[in-house]
Amino acid sequence: MRYLLLLLAPLLFVGCQEKTSNDSVTIYVSEDQVFSEPLLKDFEKETGIKVNAIYDTEESKSTGVMNRLIAEKNNPQADVYWANEPIRAEVLRQKGILASYQSPNAKGIPKQFIQKEFYWTGFSARVRLIVAQEGLSSKPSSILDYANPQFKAKGVIANPLFGTTTAHLSALFTLWGEKKTKAFLTKLKANKTAISTSNGESADFVASKRYAFSLVDSDDAVSRQNEGKKITFIYPDQGANDVGAFVVPNAVMLLNHAPHPQKGKQLIDYLLSKESEAKLAKADCAQIPLHEGVTAPKALKPLNEIKVMPVNFEKVAEKMLEIQPYLKRWIESYE
Repeated sequence: MRYLLLLLAPLLFVGCQEKTSNDSVTIYVSEDQVFSEPLLKDFEKETGIKVNAIYDTEESKSTGVMNRLIAEKNNPQADVYWANEPIRAEVLRQKGILASYQSPNAKGIPKQFIQKEFYWTGFSARVRLIVAQEGLSSKPSSILDYANPQFKAKGVIANPLFGTTTAHLSALFTLWGEKKTKAFLTKLKANKTAISTSNGESADFVASKRYAFSLVDSDDAVSRQNEGKKITFIYPDQGANDVGAFVVPNAVMLLNHAPHPQKGKQLIDYLLSKESEAKLAKADCAQIPLHEGVTAPKALKPLNEIKVMPVNFEKVAEKMLEIQPYLKRWIESYE
């Protein structure tokens, strides 16, 4: 028996050593891999911590990773989730999948973009813009112009069952109320607004002059401009009595019962740093920093020059789930 223990001792030591020296962190990512991966590689180089990254596919954007996290709730495999918007982060929080973590690098980020109990923190945002053909004699200035007879059959919008269009409409439901928002959507349909498959397709339709304008994410707008397409950016609803532009930050969060919580916190701190925001601002995704003092992308206004829609993301998440049946009926009745 004593001889057996002597034989096993080195193996027990090696096993223990491997467990304690497991210098890695696992992150699930909904942000496009082409933009998120370089930042994660930089973290590896600077810290020596290996990053195991699982990326969402384009086909299941955001929902794929979210459903995986829900399925793994009782046996979490990841430490951190990097979402490309905070709405699904709120769904995960409400299901008890997230752990609270107040990163020191969250200091300086506007409170609107931080969950009040620090279950998720926003950084590096997109803004919903109107892109319009250059040279239009009259340009839209509000999302309400989708219902303006002056622009009948001239506008296109991405399918509201998916992506940031769903989030944007959910935000309007929380601010305007059900009656006004449904009336707007009824008028939008009556005004013969076209429906595209995505924000990117909407931007392409405007760039090709198939339609006069569309509401898209700022990264779609900037990418078309970088391709030399002749389009104009309009920040919607910037008047004194207007609702403001919908700003959609990334969101990063620590998972409840994460296998490597301390390394997860290190990664979160890195993503929330001003240096990381500066890198995402310079990248082709042209994301707007939420920290003051970080230079915005050349093509876009800094956050402090935009009238931002006052959004409660917790309420938006709840509303998004609530209005799905209505939106499905609305799109199915579209002619």
